[in-house]
Amino acid sequence: MRKEFLPVILGTDSNAYGMAKAFHLAYGIKSLVVGQGELFTTKGSKILDLKIIPDLGDDRVFAERLMTLSQSLSTEYEKLILVASSDGYVEKIINNKALLSEAYVVPFIDADLMKTLNSKKGFYETCNQHGLSYPDTRVVTPTDLEGLDSIVSDLPFSYPMVLKPSDSMRYFEANFEGKKKAYIIADAEALKKTIRAIFKSTYDQPLILQEYIAGDDTAMRVLNCVSGPDGMVRLMVLGQPLLEDPTPTLIGNYTAIIDAYDDAIFEEYKRFLEGIGYVGFSNFDMKYDAKTGKYKVFEINLRQGRSSFFVTGSGFNMAAYLVEAFIYGEHIETVYGTAPHLWLGIPTDMLMKYLEHPGLKKRAAKLINDGHTSTTLYYKKDHSLIRTIKVFRYYQRYVGTFKRYFVKKN
Repeated sequence: MRKEFLPVILGTDSNAYGMAKAFHLAYGIKSLVVGQGELFTTKGSKILDLKIIPDLGDDRVFAERLMTLSQSLSTEYEKLILVASSDGYVEKIINNKALLSEAYVVPFIDADLMKTLNSKKGFYETCNQHGLSYPDTRVVTPTDLEGLDSIVSDLPFSYPMVLKPSDSMRYFEANFEGKKKAYIIADAEALKKTIRAIFKSTYDQPLILQEYIAGDDTAMRVLNCVSGPDGMVRLMVLGQPLLEDPTPTLIGNYTAIIDAYDDAIFEEYKRFLEGIGYVGFSNFDMKYDAKTGKYKVFEINLRQGRSSFFVTGSGFNMAAYLVEAFIYGEHIETVYGTAPHLWLGIPTDMLMKYLEHPGLKKRAAKLINDGHTSTTLYYKKDHSLIRTIKVFRYYQRYVGTFKRYFVKKN
């Protein structure tokens, strides 16, 4: 007799492990984690099976490899459900959705919507249509280089300002000296120099110039959602980041998140997601703008966030909501996360050292004392001496990272 379903998770990083952990917590099952190479985060784990396909990143053979894999699994499982841990795999799944749907449950949007949302220009236009606030934005393309001086002298916002790529995937593939995930630009000369350096690389898509929204990491909010195949939102959990990774190429990756709740945010983003017919996991980053009293959204990720185990750890298992909607076809009213919780991607003593906000520091300390915390990589049911040592060393490396890169934000 075949088993009901098997999660097939693409990627071998900590995000993949977090999802495998969520499936194990919810159903006691081992996921199949598939990727191009081994990472310690999933290697040697007892809660998942690991399969390495070296050329899985090749667009020409991606779908073929997954279809071949499905043939070997279909005799044992009634349904296979795809999950992606990175933007690259999301894009490949969506571009091959029609074919993959013949063998897998594919809880992802279609290609046309992906192209719109993956472009920050397209995303902001969509936000404008559906009433979401976002930072004042201007777009610069490679064809603007000749008139760059004029463009820079006529911007509608002042310095400092933010510069970032419109197409994160294409930017990820580019290499050049001084590369950062995003830039806070202090003056016109620095802006022109950075734009020219980026466009001299292989990156040839638009760049986004934005007003800088003042505030430290605690002014951010992160929203993770699950939408069913009918486009109706099943789950929304909001978190307040306490600290971000200060590494220049990893700015925006959270290292600690505490629970938050905001009816207005839930209402606005539920309306947005259902208005565009979104399905599957989604993840939003936004920041509070004291000048307007609004949260302004930066981007949407077409997957669960890298720190989304915060959601599962707080008692709202993302894997379970996905399975109930896409495997069992259950329809429920939207659930909003309310549980007091602290997710940690760094050691607790580091959080207490670098978090300056007195009220949040007190809340975090109480949650730690009361045991209302979670981490992505520690799991009692996946304990081994070697794994524990590797995970410990992984988290401890942040001691050096923060010492080298951390800067106070006003």
